Amino acid sequence: MSPSAIIFYAISAFILSMGLLAVTSRKIFRSAIWLLLTLVGIAGLYFWMQVEFIAAVQIIVYVGGIVVLIIFSIFLTQKSGTEMPRPIMKRTIFSVLAALFGFVFSYNLIAHYEFLPAGTQPFNASISVVGEQMLSTTAHGYILPFEVVSMLLLSAMIGCIVIAMKTPEQKAAEGQIISIENKKSPGPTEIITTLPEPLLTEEA
Repeated sequence: MSPSAIIFYAISAFILSMGLLAVTSRKIFRSAIWLLLTLVGIAGLYFWMQVEFIAAVQIIVYVGGIVVLIIFSIFLTQKSGTEMPRPIMKRTIFSVLAALFGFVFSYNLIAHYEFLPAGTQPFNASISVVGEQMLSTTAHGYILPFEVVSMLLLSAMIGCIVIAMKTPEQKAAEGQIISIENKKSPGPTEIITTLPEPLLTEEA
């Protein structure tokens, strides 16, 4: 196995492991950190493919923008150390079936695609060509996947906000805890009455 193949498999294993941790962790802040590392690994894969412009966009937009926004949203809406409730069985089954469907669909596409050996297919990754292909509506354009990904990111942001929002039951429970703590904290008169007698006579 060549060193290039070893690097590719190492980066791919890193991306898959971080992505698995991101979706299985019960602490929302840790999930955001695993997602951050997943996107960094994807940027490393782009660097390995010598597509520096896409790698820089990956770091600037996804790592530096979206993930940081998600982390700030978590800090502003929910305690970062609290654990999320366990998903119900229906959601777990649906998630497993969706993952299997995505795996089968991707394998079907890869199996029917004829990969050319390295060096036989020209690869032009200039910024102008990438921009034209990204927003092109022709047969070889990527405007439809570009718009679908933007909708996916929007739904992910909304889902993150919904997960991080506090339910009325949580707000009521926190209000009860705060009221109990306020009742337990002694007032000024209680502190004075608990002082030893010599200190009370000196102050008098």
